Amino acid sequence: MAYWLLKSEADTWSWDQQKKEGRKGAEWGGVRNYQARNNMRAMRKGDFGFFYHTGAEKSVVGIVKVVKEAHPESTDSSGQWECVDVAAVRDLPKPVTLAEIKATPALKPMVLVRNPRLSVQPVTEAEWRKICAMGGIADPP
Repeated sequence: MAYWLLKSEADTWSWDQQKKEGRKGAEWGGVRNYQARNNMRAMRKGDFGFFYHTGAEKSVVGIVKVVKEAHPESTDSSGQWECVDVAAVRDLPKPVTLAEIKATPALKPMVLVRNPRLSVQPVTEAEWRKICAMGGIADPP
């Protein structure tokens, strides 16, 4: 199993919208970056990811699960972009802000800190557990 972080503008696709999609989930579409696309190609059904709100909020707010592996994005007529489908798993009881992540020594090597513009990025198991703990989840998935 691998862990990921998926970023979205709250006014474009919010955590609340993601939750409304239920267990079937929704396409994680609109990604137009080759590295982010390649990260989605590496995702496997059952992998978990953090749902991260960008913009003014800049925080991890929830956990999603990959429910469908990489496939052509339905809104892309060029055929070069792919996406995965993800479903909401749970809220973080306490959102974890980017400032908190940057202030945590164990998270300094995190891709989010080193390459904050990448919209889909890997997360190590140690980073996953640390952020879950900071967000109030004692026994993370």
